[in-house]
Amino acid sequence: MQIDPTLKNLDGLFPQDFSEDQKAQAKTLFLKNLSAQAHAFYGGKMQTVPKCGLYGLNWFNVWYTPGVSKISTTIRDDNDASFALSNRGNTVAVVSDSTRVLGDGDCTPPGGLGVMEGKAMIMKYLGGVDAVALCVDSKGPDGKNNPGKLIDFVKMVQHSFGAVNLEDISQPNCFKVLDELREACDIPVWHDDAQGTACVTLAGLINALKLAGKKMSDARIVLLGAGASNTTIARLILADGGDPAKMVVFDTKGSLHAGREDIKNDTRNYRKWELCEKTNPGRIAAMEDAMNGADVLIALSTPGPDTVKREWVRSMASKAIVFVCANPVPEIWPYAAKEEGAYIVATGRGDFPNQVNNSVCFPGILKGALLVRARKITDGMAIRCAHSIAEFSEKRGLSEDNIIATMEESEVFAQEAADVAQQAILEGVARVVLSWEEVYTRAKADIAAARALVEDMKKLGHIKEPPAEMLEAALNEAIESVRK
Repeated sequence: MQIDPTLKNLDGLFPQDFSEDQKAQAKTLFLKNLSAQAHAFYGGKMQTVPKCGLYGLNWFNVWYTPGVSKISTTIRDDNDASFALSNRGNTVAVVSDSTRVLGDGDCTPPGGLGVMEGKAMIMKYLGGVDAVALCVDSKGPDGKNNPGKLIDFVKMVQHSFGAVNLEDISQPNCFKVLDELREACDIPVWHDDAQGTACVTLAGLINALKLAGKKMSDARIVLLGAGASNTTIARLILADGGDPAKMVVFDTKGSLHAGREDIKNDTRNYRKWELCEKTNPGRIAAMEDAMNGADVLIALSTPGPDTVKREWVRSMASKAIVFVCANPVPEIWPYAAKEEGAYIVATGRGDFPNQVNNSVCFPGILKGALLVRARKITDGMAIRCAHSIAEFSEKRGLSEDNIIATMEESEVFAQEAADVAQQAILEGVARVVLSWEEVYTRAKADIAAARALVEDMKKLGHIKEPPAEMLEAALNEAIESVRK
């Protein structure tokens, strides 16, 4: 079978006698198989190339010694000059201890490199931002993960970067690492699993509620999972008008409420305890009871497809909204949720409608923060970014299967950057004051340049197209595995 290298219309690749469930399984296996082969083919996803010209031998003396001495002493006398005289002002450190990589758990420090390089690739292509993957061993002498080691590492390395993107850190360590570093560092420290996922989920929810004719303040919302993502999602929803009395959050031991002494007594889980104090005043205990008549389900829990039960969806209110965002397999297949009456279904995957994925958020929000040299990314900036995405998506048109902008819509990232930058200036965390138009224009130009660079490298043969045999082998292996 000849496979389109753009990988459009994945559903059309599989045998007609496959059920919807088999197609969904086959898609997942195909993408995993192809990922393994493509990573080996390219040797990873990122490389480092100069951004300056070398026009003759003496230009080495300009870019390096003796000329570069002037740069060293200038930055010595004014550390903020490093943002303009080096690539620091457009470079993000993607830092992880790889203790919770997607749905695969602790993958050891180098096991996270594929994801961190992926973040770097997306930042460059979608946001015009350079990034470096840094996977760190955070274990102490006792063999346990020590958040203090990760905190110390970021504090030490922050002077080489304009921002830090934390990623795939297990809870409850992720809360301590983010909160301490946000205060300790003089550059933005952003936890994409938490703040990024929360931002894009809020954006999708804003538009889904509009389509359903419901208000945030009236919606009964159930959150399945109480890790970094869902605790931050809950916090941003409440900050943006959600009613805590109409919200129920579940972790692996049951619902969160003020009677959960196990959480109250664990000082590491202070973010979960905050939700215990605010939400579920009626102390609804069972998932079945919480889902009965609920308007919204937001699941970031154990990968499915049977984590969310069909009968739970069936019991929800009319025009129910279901976000099932576990990776790599959603908590329930979208077709199954639709069959049980869900009005809008979103997942974290791009091969289903309504991808609620933080890749629509973090390139833009980081670009905006970098351009005004922000000292941090606040919850207010994340909420403004969510509304920026929602507004952009609404202007270009919404539908039940299209609630949020996709990664292909490059202009959304420039708009996010400009809106976030203005919020940073408003909140007093920006070093540089730029107008909305200045940020938008610079972001759009940088994003266009990054994309053009990749296309030029493809045309010149520096990036080779994957061979058709690779795609066919990955597909055939997936089909055979499902048939078995």
